[in-house]
Amino acid sequence: MKLLFATNDPTRIAFAKALLAGEDIAVFEFDVHTSILEGSSWAVPRRLMVADRDHFMASAVLRDNGLMDD
Repeated sequence: MKLLFATNDPTRIAFAKALLAGEDIAVFEFDVHTSILEGSSWAVPRRLMVADRDHFMASAVLRDNGLMDD
């Protein structure tokens, strides 16, 4: 598993997941329950992860849509 990005912005997460689903790239959201247990969704950023083999393509998709910095 490789990290795509970490954020506290639920709209960025939803948009990224939709884009990657459209490309048939499986994405895994880490730290969802941790942020809830902390009592605030802003305390712990959520991480979007993909399989090693999908990282290059997933990064390109998100970069092309303005979700990742170069």
